[in-house]
Amino acid sequence: MLKATATQLYDGAFNLFERPMLALQRLFGQSRIAWVFLLPNLLIFGLFTFLPIILNFVFATTGGDRILLDDRPFVGAEHFASLLDCESYFDPNSCHRDLFWRAVGNTGWFVLMQVGFMILFSLITALILNRDIVLRGFFRAVFFYPVLLSPVVVALIWKWILQRNGVLNAGLEGAGFGTINWLLEADWAFFWVVFVSIWCNMGFYVLILLAGLQSIPTDVYEAAEMDGTPRWRSLLRITLPLLMPTMLVVMVLSVIRAVQAFDEIYVLTGGGPGSATTLLIQYIYDVGFATRPRLYGLAAAASLLMAGVLFVLTMMQLAATRKQSGDN
Repeated sequence: MLKATATQLYDGAFNLFERPMLALQRLFGQSRIAWVFLLPNLLIFGLFTFLPIILNFVFATTGGDRILLDDRPFVGAEHFASLLDCESYFDPNSCHRDLFWRAVGNTGWFVLMQVGFMILFSLITALILNRDIVLRGFFRAVFFYPVLLSPVVVALIWKWILQRNGVLNAGLEGAGFGTINWLLEADWAFFWVVFVSIWCNMGFYVLILLAGLQSIPTDVYEAAEMDGTPRWRSLLRITLPLLMPTMLVVMVLSVIRAVQAFDEIYVLTGGGPGSATTLLIQYIYDVGFATRPRLYGLAAAASLLMAGVLFVLTMMQLAATRKQSGDN
């Protein structure tokens, strides 16, 4: 009796939606009914994604420090010209917006160092964790745990470790060594920015590479072992070539993430000392929101230039992916 009542209630609940759905199918046609369900998501996506992009273009071509569009005069490509006005792009001191080009140079070095070392360490870690080792599940969780932390929390933890009277200097002092101003010396500050970024993001890429390693058929390794192939040759001739599509995905994601780095660096060093760790996103934030006058147009132009570079890099990496797939 109870089961029959529950079935009737279940059928009745679905029948409530049957007539409206049939009416929508008659109105739009069965082939277009999917758009009815997609429309709310498309509206939200357009409101919070496409509209800000359009506004960014508008702000990049208008001047002044007012936020209302009616109060902003049209200046065309003036902001772009100001950012690109350089005698030598390799010498920030010769540029009209020297801080922008220092941020560009810092971002380039940061991406090169962070992405290169993170992919290397992630690959080595994934290869180790893919083997049958003791406490393998525990170590996988340990490496992934920093990814779950907020970037602000990560930066505050490491700032507590690296500050003048922090844990690291206390350990050095206890061992009889001198203390170092880790976050107040340019070279050390940049090193720790790269290190902390790798530490808090590496687990995500280790997970992706582990999935790629586990998708490689074991028959290939068994055949290589039967032929007496050394492990290092199996790594070079089997593992790395078959893992290359996954590596390209990791490279695309890590480059995009590295160019957009902001949270942990801003909390850890604030872009200092001086402009030693100021990256592009922080430059855009400082120019558009943190300093006065707030140059929204200049910040918008810088963000569009960065987006263009990211687009080109992504297309190049996707083209390399398609070429790799075609060769295989």
